[in-house]
Amino acid sequence: MEVTVQEAKTHLSRLLRRVEAGETVIIRRGPVRVAMLSPAPVVGDVRTIWGNLAGRLGEDFDAPLEDFAGYTD
Repeated sequence: MEVTVQEAKTHLSRLLRRVEAGETVIIRRGPVRVAMLSPAPVVGDVRTIWGNLAGRLGEDFDAPLEDFAGYTD
């Protein structure tokens, strides 16, 4: 589906429902295609889980690195 910028501004909620249903919407400024609304890829649960690296980091994970000694003095 293709719409003009004005149509996209007027009907954004309706267009987003179509995108949620899997459709791609092209937005044109005059005859030129300038943007595309498409469904975002589904990814696993991206919420941060506090403590998810517990037991995986060394005790010295935040110790100064010798390679950077000259930059921090």
